[in-house]
Amino acid sequence: MQQLVIASNNQHKIGEIAQIVGDIALLSLNDIGFKDDIAEPFRTFEENALAKASVIHQFSGKNVFADDSGICVNALGGEPGVDSAHYSGERDDEKNLQKVLTKLEGHDNRSAFYKAVICLVWNDQVYYFEGVCEGKIINEKRGGGGFGYDPIFIPDGYDQTFAELSPAVKNEISHRGKAVRKMLEWLGRLPGEG
Repeated sequence: MQQLVIASNNQHKIGEIAQIVGDIALLSLNDIGFKDDIAEPFRTFEENALAKASVIHQFSGKNVFADDSGICVNALGGEPGVDSAHYSGERDDEKNLQKVLTKLEGHDNRSAFYKAVICLVWNDQVYYFEGVCEGKIINEKRGGGGFGYDPIFIPDGYDQTFAELSPAVKNEISHRGKAVRKMLEWLGRLPGEG
């Protein structure tokens, strides 16, 4: 059975993806004994995802994928983008979210999109898969689910925030869900892999 390392220890994320990948054994960072932090110093999602995937591939010698994602607010010139996780200067979801709301005060354009880029290193070759979810930023938080900017983001075609939608619906329409499905479709087309 082929093995694929996910550059994460998030058991919920790993469990969801494991259900979709079928005949591929999914391994976490814990499974391969990787304990270090990986720097993400770059200004694009692609470069940060590649940095994570490359470090884990070099460490394990196995096929690996990593994702980098964030929210991009059009009225803020695409901010916070790659800085989404530490937009306020620290890794604090509430402070990051409040900074976006503060910077958007007085703006009529509330459009935004979540973007995820997966970098897959498979048999020493590098592949990218991207997912985007368009929507808008509302004025105040709604919902108790999700994380990050989910309580203020309403995806196009819905009237609930990511934090109000069920996990199943969010995963179906989310940026990360789209990118993962593209990667899995590609893996499923490999000869003898699916």
